[in-house]
Amino acid sequence: MTNLNAVEGLDALTQSLARRTPEQLAALLTRHAEPLARRPAPTELRGLAGALWSYETLHQLVLHLDHPRLQVLTATARISQERARNAAPGPAAPAPGADYQSLMAHRLSFAHLATEPVPPEDVFAALGATPPGPARTAAETALHALYEDGLAAPTGDGAIVVPPRTPQLLAAHDPGPLLADAPRPTPGGPDGLTTPAASVAPTSPYDESRAAAATLAATLDRLLASLATQPAALRKSGGLAVREIKRLAKAAGATEPHTRLLLDLALAADLIALTRTPSGITALPTGAYDDWLGRPPGARLAPVLAAWSGLWDIPTHTPFGETPTALVRGHDRHAPALRHALLAALAAVPYGAGAPFPALPFTEPAEQETGNGTPWNALLRAADWHRPLAVTHQPMAGERAAHTLHEAAYLGIAAHGTLTPLGRALLTDPRSLDRPLADLLPPLLEQAHFQADLTVVVPGRPAAALAALLTSAADRESEDHAVTWRFTPASVRRALDTGHTADTLLADLTRASATGALPQPLDYLIQDTARAHGRMRVLPAACCIRSDDEALVKELAAHRALHDLGLRAIAPTVLVSARPPAATLDALRAAGYAPTLESDTGTTTVERLPTHRATAPAPTRDHRAPLALAHRLLGVPAPRQEATTPGGE
Repeated sequence: MTNLNAVEGLDALTQSLARRTPEQLAALLTRHAEPLARRPAPTELRGLAGALWSYETLHQLVLHLDHPRLQVLTATARISQERARNAAPGPAAPAPGADYQSLMAHRLSFAHLATEPVPPEDVFAALGATPPGPARTAAETALHALYEDGLAAPTGDGAIVVPPRTPQLLAAHDPGPLLADAPRPTPGGPDGLTTPAASVAPTSPYDESRAAAATLAATLDRLLASLATQPAALRKSGGLAVREIKRLAKAAGATEPHTRLLLDLALAADLIALTRTPSGITALPTGAYDDWLGRPPGARLAPVLAAWSGLWDIPTHTPFGETPTALVRGHDRHAPALRHALLAALAAVPYGAGAPFPALPFTEPAEQETGNGTPWNALLRAADWHRPLAVTHQPMAGERAAHTLHEAAYLGIAAHGTLTPLGRALLTDPRSLDRPLADLLPPLLEQAHFQADLTVVVPGRPAAALAALLTSAADRESEDHAVTWRFTPASVRRALDTGHTADTLLADLTRASATGALPQPLDYLIQDTARAHGRMRVLPAACCIRSDDEALVKELAAHRALHDLGLRAIAPTVLVSARPPAATLDALRAAGYAPTLESDTGTTTVERLPTHRATAPAPTRDHRAPLALAHRLLGVPAPRQEATTPGGE
């Protein structure tokens, strides 16, 4: 049996799409890029119409409808269903004892699908929006938005057609009265706004956002650097083991929930990837990480924050009974809509009127005796208006919302119960964060201030090259608004072990000095360490130690701390060790000596920390591809520069 009205509905949508300009159709493709990417790319407008009205796509799109659009769509679907049922009654009920197939055929009869066109006035009447006024304006605006998004289409005589599966999809939704405007996000007062009992915070949302962004940039840098040095192993059941999360949290200087959040965001931003190895699956940076290191601070954070807005998970939220983990494919399709709803609600809260977010672990705030409810409940009601199906309709609504808001505060998107300027930019367009982030984070510093106490201070965020140089020759001591390193004999020896000589190290540090000169104590330290460095050399022969200083060789052979090496002299200047070269080097250095590793050809071997990279994921689709596809679907020749764009074919 063919539902001809459903076919005619697709015809109406196809005709509606055909009347758009390439730019308008490209905008629709961009808005619905995520659900449409889960289906084969359409080759004609009819295929695009079918993709938009498929159940899987609709199931995702309705989550992002605000209250007026959802009300109009629900009312239209129910009226359409009633008209379809009356116009084409279903088959007679199966006889007693009918088989399963007969029962299901009756249950799924086409009479239960919404396929009848509905006059707009019937929809407005059902919503109580017949007379002119705010409700009527809101309903008309919502209907136009549904047309723009392809969730409804006008017929030739002006009636409305909606996807056939809409009634089943929205059957559990209670439309209730139409609210033209979002509820006030804070209760009390004639304006609906109250200043919290606590005094207004001394810092502004902008200052909070700047501090959070600076901390986030440094933490993410340390986390990815740790992964590059030592990849993290995933469990056989998927996700990182708790011990790996603890290790990475310590390396990044972050809490375990925030570490899980950053790992998931880095994975979504293609900065790390999961790679299969003979020993299992590991997580390590991709080749894009090297390019990321060369970007300014704001450009580093932009893809990470954009990934948060669309992440199918709330990484810091672990429901009771589940083990916290990270790097597991998200399955919470409601999370992006929940974020948008909460940010949109916070955008209506002026600075000074916002209430603190509930503490974690979350407990429902007690109701106020005034009868106006709590600021938390008011915020959830306002968020519910922006995305009705993604907030209070979901289990653990308050707990999920609280964790989401704490993530927003950690990322610098929210502060003091309202949105920061960065949060407002993210709410407007997650792809346009470079400029607000550039305002928040100053340029990276290329020079440092060297001090006579063997410390070096960078009064801001150091550039990657400067940070690498200082980390190779000094130990990082503190990190806040300024980063401090301290030079020690061991740290200088570490730089010499990686191939530096005293002259090259002094030259590199001098170029990095803001004053153009180094303190005399640092010069002496490097020269003294270099004179002792390499006085003995470790040969990879299982292994040998040699030195031109015969007295030193005798000293080593008699050293009690080196007894485990089984050292024995085979010449006045050569010792043989029973341990491998790496173990021998470690033992000598632990005893206070400064050996170097030598190859079997007699040349010094440069020691470097291992770095690892994963194969970069498939390149992201070119941002001009939707416009190129729109030109093809409409049969309109693309401009020359677009027609020849790679990825826009």
